[in-house]
Amino acid sequence: MSRLHFAIACALSIAAATAAAQEQWREYPSIERGWYGRDAPADQHPGGFVVGRLMFPQTRRGYMLGAGPGDWRAGGTAWTVDYPEGDRTFARLLERLTTIDVRLVEQPVNLDDDIDAYYWPFLISGLVGAWDLTDEQAAKLREYLLRGGFLLCDSFYGTVEWEGFVAGIRRVFPDRPIIDLPDTHPIFHSVYDLTERPQIPTWQHLPQGGYRNGSSGAVARWRAILDDDERVMVMITFNNDVADGWQRADEYDYPQEAANLAISLGVNFAVYALSH
Repeated sequence: MSRLHFAIACALSIAAATAAAQEQWREYPSIERGWYGRDAPADQHPGGFVVGRLMFPQTRRGYMLGAGPGDWRAGGTAWTVDYPEGDRTFARLLERLTTIDVRLVEQPVNLDDDIDAYYWPFLISGLVGAWDLTDEQAAKLREYLLRGGFLLCDSFYGTVEWEGFVAGIRRVFPDRPIIDLPDTHPIFHSVYDLTERPQIPTWQHLPQGGYRNGSSGAVARWRAILDDDERVMVMITFNNDVADGWQRADEYDYPQEAANLAISLGVNFAVYALSH
């Protein structure tokens, strides 16, 4: 099913029971750069592809990762890592490197907003070691993914954050296994052939090696959850910060090899999501 058909089918299947509409674009403060240093919002034409950013409530672990303790629905908490610069840069890269009709501004997606999630079939989520989905949110996310949605889980490291991620994803999929993807998987070859994938570091932690949480955060892992047709529903870039590779690509002190890999992976993920 194409992503466009996904959005139409999901909306129509629920429209009879609700009068809800697609949410408008809005922007929230980030835990990284606040309201400052951003580009002006890009053209908000509808586009055939929109980079969605999953909003979520956080556990107390989020505070230890630099997230604020406020209301997650107002931004400034864990879900805003690499947002919006990473998302917006990713959209511009897709426009430049592909023929995809991309909207050049991201879309924050709150699972509590009735059927809104079904309008945005590609979602990014960062610091997922700190997410704390409600039962209702987990059920909505499960339905979204089984209907054809795609979720990229990025920017988390080490044993403690992995355990936090697993606790959250088990609310979504209690029984589906998390697998290590082989080098031959199509998601690594949809556009670029990426058999070799060294760790993509976090800019703030480059002096310590680019990762956090000691040796348990030092080795890149490329994992996923699949649907019954073997499609990747949840792409898990554990011990990596792909979104940092996007937004830091032009900064002199960020490794260019890592930035190039992050960009290539992003293109592959988008093309795979649109074609599977």
